[in-house]
Amino acid sequence: MNQACLELDRPALPADAIDRTGFDIGWDHAHHGLVPPAGLLLEGTPIGQGWRAGRAVFGRRTLPTQRATRQWLALRTQAWRLGIAYENQQVTAHYLAQLHTDRCAVLRTPLGGSPGQPDAAVVERLNPQAGYAAGNLALLSQRAVQARAGVDVLEALRRAHRAQAGGEPVHGLDAGVWWRLAALRAFATPLPFHEAARLPLAVLPPNRVRLLNAPQGLQALLTMQFAAPGWSARTRAIAGLLPGHTLRTDYHLFIGALAPRVLEADTAPGAVRLALEDAWLHERVQRRWQHFVLSLGETATAELLERAAQHGLAGVRTLSHAREQATEGWALAQGGHAVQPQPAAGIAWQRRPAGVPLQRPC
Repeated sequence: MNQACLELDRPALPADAIDRTGFDIGWDHAHHGLVPPAGLLLEGTPIGQGWRAGRAVFGRRTLPTQRATRQWLALRTQAWRLGIAYENQQVTAHYLAQLHTDRCAVLRTPLGGSPGQPDAAVVERLNPQAGYAAGNLALLSQRAVQARAGVDVLEALRRAHRAQAGGEPVHGLDAGVWWRLAALRAFATPLPFHEAARLPLAVLPPNRVRLLNAPQGLQALLTMQFAAPGWSARTRAIAGLLPGHTLRTDYHLFIGALAPRVLEADTAPGAVRLALEDAWLHERVQRRWQHFVLSLGETATAELLERAAQHGLAGVRTLSHAREQATEGWALAQGGHAVQPQPAAGIAWQRRPAGVPLQRPC
């Protein structure tokens, strides 16, 4: 089928108001037979332009729509309205569907409330100084999102220590919640080695999250050994990758501190995962971990991670990225803000002079 390009010539619209990102969002709404929010459909808005152009081209020949499709379009619209960078190449509807989980990783409560409710599922940026990009997103409850607003790793740790020492909730949340919030934020926040090494892995990484700090990567790799049968053989194999006898002793002492917490866990689905997370809040586990990883050092920690992944000892499917590759599309240099105008995927985009038609490429 031949498809002609549709030209939209709006001489009354200032050139600065032309926004290709908004146009594409409106176009994709039309392509899936969906309607953007009413306030964005005004004649002069880029989303309104794109939606009308798409409707004229596609008519009723629309693509199938699923929940992830609606979520994808809603997230792009939100990012555009707030001026937050959105990485289009990887953060697709299919990618967002892979983030699905039944429970909030922070509060451990079921997800499924209507939008705005405390238990509503929200796609959240783990590092708010980065954009909506692969590796920086997780599905949390609305209440967890509100709790972490304006709270960085250091502040979350302060609140965790205060709640733990006093035995009372801080800002309505107990110590375990603040430990989990600190770990989640740290996953996507580059930290000095010694700071990352002292953080307990109070929450296992949600699916598709990228861990930017090598100590947390090693924590996750070692902890996940216990999530499936055969962990004893796998942990021994990892010990064989360590460079020295002293380090192997420190390593086995750490494993010996962590293992009993798992063996005592309930056999109900998901209970082992919770037991593994809670084990990291025990003083002996943290002490043995810190002694091992600080003795191992930054370079050897990264090398051990790489070698374990090469030997297939990660326990789950993992990918190792260089720091620059891991944060590609995160817009860290701009604090997560979008740079306007944004290029559409695979299309070189430039602002047009006033009076030149805006075209959707065929």
